[in-house]
Amino acid sequence: MPAMSPKTTHRRQFLISAAAASAATALAYPANETVNIGCIGTGGRCRRLMTNLAGVPGTRITAVCDIWDEALDQARQIAGSGAFVTRDYHELLARTDVDAVLIGSPDHWHVPMTVDACNSGKDVYVEKPLTHDLGEGDAVIRAQDENQRIVQVGTQQRSMPQFEMARNILREGRLGTVHKVHMTWNRNSRSERAGADEIDSSSLDWRQFLGNAPLQPFDGYRFRNWRWFWDFGGGILTDLMVHWIDAVNWLLDLPDPALATTIGDTFAMDRWETPDTIQTLLRYPDRELQVYFEGTFVNQRNKAMVEIMGTKGTMYLDRGRFQIHPEPGSGLDAELFEPGTGERGADFDVNGETPHLQNWIDAVRSRNKPNTPAEEGVRACVSAHLANLAFRTGQVARLENLKRGGLAG
Repeated sequence: MPAMSPKTTHRRQFLISAAAASAATALAYPANETVNIGCIGTGGRCRRLMTNLAGVPGTRITAVCDIWDEALDQARQIAGSGAFVTRDYHELLARTDVDAVLIGSPDHWHVPMTVDACNSGKDVYVEKPLTHDLGEGDAVIRAQDENQRIVQVGTQQRSMPQFEMARNILREGRLGTVHKVHMTWNRNSRSERAGADEIDSSSLDWRQFLGNAPLQPFDGYRFRNWRWFWDFGGGILTDLMVHWIDAVNWLLDLPDPALATTIGDTFAMDRWETPDTIQTLLRYPDRELQVYFEGTFVNQRNKAMVEIMGTKGTMYLDRGRFQIHPEPGSGLDAELFEPGTGERGADFDVNGETPHLQNWIDAVRSRNKPNTPAEEGVRACVSAHLANLAFRTGQVARLENLKRGGLAG
């Protein structure tokens, strides 16, 4: 991040403190009062969520922020001509016409922006993964709790009807004892942003984009494909697996895994740092459970789904349907529930974003916990970071060793 003068720093601290003091006077919103939202990091994902906000009554986008002119211009068009526009998110947080923020920045900015937003008295919807590093979790949970803020992490499957139904069935024990879970997110696509090498560096603030990442020369490809570089993202495990492990954590009430072992390769995306094909195994010895994930960009078999495998039957879940496959002789009934109309395993059969945003706004009004508060976002990331650590070290990564300050053993 660019260096700031003491005067600028003092001004920002004063503005944010003033905004926090103002917000503290009104912790809840009447049902008929509009919740004014500022959007930070208005890339493609954030703009999709901005569009989804149109389906959430009683909300209005009053400010947008991005460090790239193209993303900022597109966000301005969605928000409307009256929205405040800035490259500096601190200016957005200081505004009294912003009650809550939607954060769609690259991963390494999620925690700093969420902490600053909470400290400024704003409620937060932040995209997954919540953390970019295992050490960030305590700070973001503390900022949420000490400021009494509503933080919703964007793992929207918790707000989808088939997942709620699945959770009830699992809590009734109808699948028997669960010893194995299989998760996939498989695609057959390059997943690269076109035109990245032609971006004009003068159209963006590269130093601001880097934030807490090491200083490095401008690279348009890294800027547009940041998910696949360790300084800014965590590859398939933090981008995609985190959705499923968050759902499994919720469905089965899991603790953190004791260990992870991972293999990964690059077969097609030769400019990425993170692998384009990866498999990881998480072990929960106290629960007598193994959780396995596979993800790739070279084959779409099974697409995006989870199978929870019990002694009496298997529960299949994706974003389009829920299904139970009984084990022979178990006496369990087969069951199918399809709230959407998409094919098996399709990535976005049902729009989970709108109900997840609605749940967030409901929590902002009621001050009750949303479906995925900060502590749950942190918990999902522990599994992904542990699995990435196993890949990067070539060893079995053990949570116990991490807590003692080691890496793997």
